[in-house]
Amino acid sequence: MFKANFRTKVLLPVIVVMALLVTFTFLVVNQRITSQFIVEAQKNLQTANTDFRNSQKINQNQLQLRFRNLPNEPLYRSLFLVGHDSPTLERTFRDFTNEPGVDVVFYATSSTNIIATAQRDPTISAAAFQTTAGQTVAKALQGEESADTIGVGAHIYDIVSIPVIVDNGVIGVLTIGSEIGKADAETFRQLSYAEIAFLADGKVVASTFSVTNANANMQCLSLFQTLPGENQYFSADPKPVSIDGSHYFGVAGRFESSTDNQSLGYVLLSPYEDSLRASHETQQALLLASLCAILFGAAVVWFIVNRVTQPLRELRDSAEAVGRGDFSHQVPVRSRDEIGELAGAFNQMTKNVRQSRAQLEQTVTTLKSTQEQLIQSEKLSAVGEFVAGVAHELNNPLAAVMGFSEMLREADVDAKYRRQLDLIFKAAQRCQKIVQSLLSFARRHQSERKPVSANELIEAVLEIVAYPLRTSNVEVITHLQPGLPAVLADGHQIQQVLLNIINNARQAIEGHQRGGQIKITAEVAGHNIRITIQDNGPGISEENLRRIFDPFFTTKEVGKGTGLGLSLCYGIIKEHGGSITPMSKPGEGATFVIELPIAQDAKIPEENSKLSAPAKTDPREGAGLKVLVVDDEEPILQMVYQILTSSGYHVHTVANGETALQELGKNYYDAIFCDWKMPGLNGREVYERVRGTNPELCRRIIFITGDVINESMREFLEKEKRQCLAKPFTLTEVRTAVKTALATGSP
Repeated sequence: MFKANFRTKVLLPVIVVMALLVTFTFLVVNQRITSQFIVEAQKNLQTANTDFRNSQKINQNQLQLRFRNLPNEPLYRSLFLVGHDSPTLERTFRDFTNEPGVDVVFYATSSTNIIATAQRDPTISAAAFQTTAGQTVAKALQGEESADTIGVGAHIYDIVSIPVIVDNGVIGVLTIGSEIGKADAETFRQLSYAEIAFLADGKVVASTFSVTNANANMQCLSLFQTLPGENQYFSADPKPVSIDGSHYFGVAGRFESSTDNQSLGYVLLSPYEDSLRASHETQQALLLASLCAILFGAAVVWFIVNRVTQPLRELRDSAEAVGRGDFSHQVPVRSRDEIGELAGAFNQMTKNVRQSRAQLEQTVTTLKSTQEQLIQSEKLSAVGEFVAGVAHELNNPLAAVMGFSEMLREADVDAKYRRQLDLIFKAAQRCQKIVQSLLSFARRHQSERKPVSANELIEAVLEIVAYPLRTSNVEVITHLQPGLPAVLADGHQIQQVLLNIINNARQAIEGHQRGGQIKITAEVAGHNIRITIQDNGPGISEENLRRIFDPFFTTKEVGKGTGLGLSLCYGIIKEHGGSITPMSKPGEGATFVIELPIAQDAKIPEENSKLSAPAKTDPREGAGLKVLVVDDEEPILQMVYQILTSSGYHVHTVANGETALQELGKNYYDAIFCDWKMPGLNGREVYERVRGTNPELCRRIIFITGDVINESMREFLEKEKRQCLAKPFTLTEVRTAVKTALATGSP
């Protein structure tokens, strides 16, 4: 491997790159100059071609104007009327050929009958001229003036044919020809500053070069031969041509002739000798300047590398020290250039690394604490799910307790036992409220805002926290204004806010004193519902009050709080368009004021009371009617069985959906009570099977469930218009449900 010092490694690539850049620049400049030459030549030659063709048309027009009225002059008119050879007409034509711009004149009465002719050049064959101009003469015989460019041997002519009209009839044609030659070429060169050569019959017949210049003639013929085939009158792409050491760009063109003579044309040459010389001088100057720049750049790079090497060695030594863990090492700053900035940046980097290491250590400690808090939060979430499951399971035995106690209340029992049955029933009702509150709070819900009552939300939360408040000797005093307007809110989220604040108040009182008081008020305040929660605990310091809604801020011991509760409360209330304001002074308790906007024109949905007094039993009510009860809980089966049989119904019970379908296949039933959640086939699957075999009977199915009716279940019940009893239920609800099903589902 090639070994070299740092200066060589830097200088060699710099020189190579500079040389490549110079070469590339030289090639680009040369290509650009050549392209510019071609573009300019193309423009010049296109302009010259346009000028030449325009001048040719002008010459033809002038020739027409010059002789257009000649047949109408009395002298010529009488000569033309003779209609046969006339020596006088030929003498007159010879006089025409003495005039400038007139080289051939003849008069013909048909395309083949020439009466008189005269030409300046006696070597020109009148018959050949007549044959070549035959199409122009034929067109004029039809009464229309015509012009054309023709070639006769080694001569090129612009001709015009003028009809001689007598008594609205054409009696002959006067044709005049003007040769395109050396004089026309010289005139064109003076006007366009371009060389031109005329070609006919495979040779140069006239040009701005010397006629004897064989090289020029050969180059012009060669360029003309590159012109494509028919219908191509001009070559737009210029080609380089060298004649006697002079450089030109040239293009070829054809005369537009009715004879379709492909050998009749011209060549235009635009010189670029001066431009080429200037280009060579520019390239030489550029090359010389580039070589000087390379040498100067190499010297400058060599000098700079020498200056840079020393600070880089110092920087290397410092980097090695930092790699060993010595962050106190500093690089001396010797200049204010990039090297000095690099040294300063390196020193700042070591300082930042020291600070970052300290911050990292602190962050690791914070992350450990946060991890513990998040683990605690996950534990609380798991406990919530567990509580929801337990509450759901409690609904089944609660239903049995409430149902059997209510049936015993209806029976003829001793007054002493009736009092005990009332206590059992009331205790079961209380358990029912607590279970419903736990289910409503602990279950996860999608955010759904609807009109809710603030008073009902407060009462539901107090049901949940009644036991911990009572065991902590905390008295709750409520002042809830009756008939409060509804608020448009997610009841579960607002319950979460209230529960969090009440629990914080209880914990603050419990940790500071023995017993205390929490006062809760709900009232209308302008366009809002104001909920005030006030405790007589230790209060909150002014410093903590400012940070109380910050995430992860807590004054509790590690493991007893996540610091997320109040920040979540703040976010929930703000999302509802309300406000939450803490007020406190140390030693005077704390107050939280929550304001939520009143929902306009919204009413709180009314719910049927589940605790209505049982109606009297009619033993003839279900006479002759059969009811099937499906539930996996034996107490529920027995309870519903006794409720319905006491009303005269013939009841059959089964413990699962499969047995229910078998029973329905053997016997006829007027109504069905079916649990929603069961092992094996659930209530909905049983319903679908019954609908497939007996659509009339499925209209008399009553669902029962111990779970909260979720959104999908609610949509199903509304769509199918089916009843559903939520456990625990009363005797009256069971009897009312079966009567409703029989009434609405009867044929």
